[in-house]
Amino acid sequence: MKKSVKVMAAAMAAMMTLAGCGSKTAETTAADTTAAEITAEAAAEETTAEAAEGVKIADGEYTIGIGQFAEHGSLDNCRTGFLQGLADEGIVEGKNLTILYENAQADGGTASQIMNNFLSKKADLICAIATPIAQSAYSAAKDAGVPVIYTAVTDPVLAELANADGTPVGEITGTSDKLPVESQLKMIRTMLPDAKTIGIMYSTSEINSVSAIEEYKKAAPEYGFEIVESGISSTADIPLAADALVEKVDCINNLTDNTVVSSLPVILDKAAKKNIPVFGSEIEQVKIGCLAAVGLDYVSLGEQTGKMAAKVLKGEKKASEMNFEVIEEAAFYGNNKVAENLGITIPAELSDNAAALFDEIITN
Repeated sequence: MKKSVKVMAAAMAAMMTLAGCGSKTAETTAADTTAAEITAEAAAEETTAEAAEGVKIADGEYTIGIGQFAEHGSLDNCRTGFLQGLADEGIVEGKNLTILYENAQADGGTASQIMNNFLSKKADLICAIATPIAQSAYSAAKDAGVPVIYTAVTDPVLAELANADGTPVGEITGTSDKLPVESQLKMIRTMLPDAKTIGIMYSTSEINSVSAIEEYKKAAPEYGFEIVESGISSTADIPLAADALVEKVDCINNLTDNTVVSSLPVILDKAAKKNIPVFGSEIEQVKIGCLAAVGLDYVSLGEQTGKMAAKVLKGEKKASEMNFEVIEEAAFYGNNKVAENLGITIPAELSDNAAALFDEIITN
């Protein structure tokens, strides 16, 4: 069912604070990031409390280390959903659950340090949010015998966290946020019937993005598109890469690449000046200025992950006994304000079945 969102709550706005936005000073950005983390934690605690109402508290006392690779909306939503999924199974923060939470701020070295810290504090289980930190988690935890449950890992097989048949490589399992590539391409074609080239920027060090790029390149010709890729190694490369990309393409398609997403406002600003549409890969990207997306609900993804973790903690199953899981359903999200700015009308065949349509752009 379509719903129009005109006024967004301050809590959700704060959750969308992204590192490296525009001309903010480092001090202001740090303050904003701290505010986002606090607000996200408050939202997660409220969701957990609501989910726990009427649920029998599980026996035992548990400690979970939650390592998140970067600070952005979709990963925050995974964390919120994860706690909700645990609470649905009677494992509730503040009652029988202690949470150790750390954010790597998109730094691989920090991710490794976080995992060692969780192990030193005797975490019963580690939740790793996003591919790079999931790889760090398994590397650190496998010899210690601590199970790892991951979420927002695009390709667990390519990341060497699962075998080709979906079975775990050890005491590690979780959920994949595999992109609905063909549905996205079909949506872009519906919205831009004359477009020929799609630009995709990605981090060459993120294996999830490398996997997604290959899938897009393989599927694009069927929809009459050519993919123009732009690989970057750090956020410092993004401004110049974006300047070059907008001169070559009819539109830009954003992945769930953590490095790129952390600087998405920079890309959106440069694309807007050239009247180039930018498509997102999930709802949070559409809220902050992407034109549209066919994407997953990351709260639901996190909730599914939390339920898997609960089975491990309760001793019902080992992580090594559960194949990784994928949410099959994806929904359409659109931003009417972005469409208006670009002089584009969202076709009725998409808007009439949208999970959400937004009438404003959240900038901070």
